Amino acid sequence: MSARLRYYGPAVLVFVGVLVLWEIVVSVFGIQQFLLPRPSAIAAAFAERFDELITVGRNTLVEAVGGLLIGGVAALAFAFATARWATASRALLPIAIAANSVPIIAFAPIMNNWFGILNPLSKMMVVAVLVFFPIMINTLRGLTLVDQTSLELMRSYAASERAVFAKVRVPNALPYIFTAVKVSATLSLIGAIVAEYFGGAQSVLGQFIITEAAFFRFANAWAAIVVASAVSVAFFLIILAIERVAIPWHASARTRDAS
Repeated sequence: MSARLRYYGPAVLVFVGVLVLWEIVVSVFGIQQFLLPRPSAIAAAFAERFDELITVGRNTLVEAVGGLLIGGVAALAFAFATARWATASRALLPIAIAANSVPIIAFAPIMNNWFGILNPLSKMMVVAVLVFFPIMINTLRGLTLVDQTSLELMRSYAASERAVFAKVRVPNALPYIFTAVKVSATLSLIGAIVAEYFGGAQSVLGQFIITEAAFFRFANAWAAIVVASAVSVAFFLIILAIERVAIPWHASARTRDAS
């Protein structure tokens, strides 16, 4: 208990200190609400619109998770193919790099046109495009940066390429994959909210923020931002917990357990 307190205590103290300083600065300097609401005003707005905020947060989370699953599965398949076959690498990798260079906001209107502006799938596809490259490139790195002694040992036992891939390359890639998924978890929320700015159902975080800001209800908009941040952190922690169960043998998991 004391070890956990020492580990998490400084972060909690900094968080509380920032909130207190924020409240004092806004009150003392008379900063207008449309520039920066007080934390107490944001908390009051959160309590007042709690049910609606939970609903819009849940709907955006569904879009983010759906997009992460679509983009993640596609990225893994892409990475496995390029790592396994040199021809696939030469053919597919330039396409992935070119797609990653396109600004994400350029995809949102296109996806709305393809799948329908009110269809959550249009937002999921924007998220899928956003998370595809980080997961793909990290997975590919894990599949190719394998210890040569392990490969030589497998080949000394006359192991097939499929066996080498399954028993050496894939386990080596798992920490890279989970690192990419943790990064992409936060990106997926960002992508979903940005996609929602281009239209769609009203009961989502992006549209809620736009509507409340348009009517100068900035405390409500900030409350929605708090919900987005909380959902993103929770999403990250869930994936972190899955990582600890899936690869307990990895050094990062052992380090966290020791702390």
